[in-house]
Amino acid sequence: NQSRSSSQPRREGGGCLNLNKLLLAGNLTRDPEMRYTPKGSAICGFGLAVNRKWKTETGDEKEEVTFVDVTAFGKQAEVIAQYLKKGNPLFLEGRLKLDQWDDKQTGKRQQKLCVVLESFQFLPRGEKQQAAPKPKITAVDIPELPPGVAEKLNNEDDVPF
Repeated sequence: NQSRSSSQPRREGGGCLNLNKLLLAGNLTRDPEMRYTPKGSAICGFGLAVNRKWKTETGDEKEEVTFVDVTAFGKQAEVIAQYLKKGNPLFLEGRLKLDQWDDKQTGKRQQKLCVVLESFQFLPRGEKQQAAPKPKITAVDIPELPPGVAEKLNNEDDVPF
């Protein structure tokens, strides 16, 4: 019996394959908003804009932007709130979560698909280039975390789920 990491797909009852994992790279759309649970667990919310560019069959260049709400917990939340602000690039790994609530004004059930952050890496800020291709980001280009931050991230506790 082998143990599985949380990133491996699992077959649940009936043999159905279940996997909820995504990778995103984009820019923060607003400064991270930090709050704490009554028990003191850190929660950080922020928006991420993810751009997609492509060419149509006629050769026209198209671009779309997807805006995603992200929530981080624990030490990761604190690090993001401390070191990132609106406009900063970020690479993250996470999972989808459906938030549901009743609208207080209409009484109707509302829902929103969000991302729960599981891990992240700071990305270097790209410089605006005129008509030049964007440089590809490689592992060598990604800066190290500030001293002591990696150790704090590995000692997470009191996560509310």
